[in-house]
Amino acid sequence: MTETAPLTKTPLTKTPRPDPSRAFPDPSRPDPSRPDPSLSAIPLPARTGSLLAGLLRTARPKQWVKNTLVVAAPAAAGRLFSWTALTELALVFALFTACAAAVYLINDARDADADRAHPVKRHRPVAAGQVPVPLAHAVGGALAVLAPATAAWLTSPAVAALLAAYLAMQLAYCVSLKHVLVVDLVVVTTGFLMRAMVGGLALGIPLSRWFLITTGFGALFMVSAKRYSEAVQMAGKEGATRALLTEYTTGYLRFVWQLAAGVAVLGYCLWALEEGGVPYPGVLPWRQLSVVAFILAVLRYAVFADRGTAGEPEEVVLGDRALTLIGAAWAAMYGLAVAHW
Repeated sequence: MTETAPLTKTPLTKTPRPDPSRAFPDPSRPDPSRPDPSLSAIPLPARTGSLLAGLLRTARPKQWVKNTLVVAAPAAAGRLFSWTALTELALVFALFTACAAAVYLINDARDADADRAHPVKRHRPVAAGQVPVPLAHAVGGALAVLAPATAAWLTSPAVAALLAAYLAMQLAYCVSLKHVLVVDLVVVTTGFLMRAMVGGLALGIPLSRWFLITTGFGALFMVSAKRYSEAVQMAGKEGATRALLTEYTTGYLRFVWQLAAGVAVLGYCLWALEEGGVPYPGVLPWRQLSVVAFILAVLRYAVFADRGTAGEPEEVVLGDRALTLIGAAWAAMYGLAVAHW
């Protein structure tokens, strides 16, 4: 009797039945495995419009508010409200904006590779590929040439020289000076000071030494407060920010903005009290009273600096209601003081 091998059950596998809908596709039902042909019919935005939008974004329109400092010297001299002055200042504002846009375009073109590795800057139009690097260089170079040339033709040689100096300094900053300790603070501060000076040069207004001291150290106060805030917020994250911040200490930056705030207040007080013994018949001493508002504004701004939240100056001033009201009160008293000179 022979043994027979035990019978083993082989698992039955179900053979998939053909899907009649695939064998005979219904044209009214789209096939999910294939791209929707209707999407290809949607027209893409015009390349020209996208390119122009990218160039505009690279020019940093939000930063243009800084160029309103061109009215500072004419306002301090009481020569702001005339048709000639307003026309000249509008032209100077446009020329300074063109110079700043040229610097931004060239800077982003130079830093395109580094910006692509940055979590935020990689969205900039040049880094994202929306604006080609050669085009950013070309447009920035054209603006850098045309702005001073237009200033020499339509305004004065002094304005053209100041714009040319601003461009040279800012381009040097983009290339190397932004990596030099202390010098980077001086360059950014001088940019603000040049904005405040150019309006006076355009209208032939002599620039007061107190005006230059107060404006210069006030700008240094805001710039160093911003650097201090960046250093506080990026502590321990050296790879996520500019390398120079790792070389500054928060103690040093705090010392700088405190020193600058003190000198700015001292300069303003000396200006306001320079003729403190001269009475103003029938009116309040607005120039002396404006010192109170100026000091309050500095103290309020210092709150954000001390917290490490003093970012862009325009965002701090416009983002805090109390600081905005103090600034408006100071501007009103300053205007009344100028009106009664």
